[in-house]
Amino acid sequence: MPTYEFYCEKCKKAYELVLTVAEYDKKKYRCPKCKSTKLTQQITAFTAITSSKS
Repeated sequence: MPTYEFYCEKCKKAYELVLTVAEYDKKKYRCPKCKSTKLTQQITAFTAITSSKS
């Protein structure tokens, strides 16, 4: 599942959430500390792991 990084405007904390694509699309995620919905998604780098064929 994808990991998303957010910043909470209310408690000023950055954190990561592991969400399914369906959960992310519904936008029903909250800050785990203060339960606020005032979140800003942070831009993050990602790595794709693939299998190598020999």
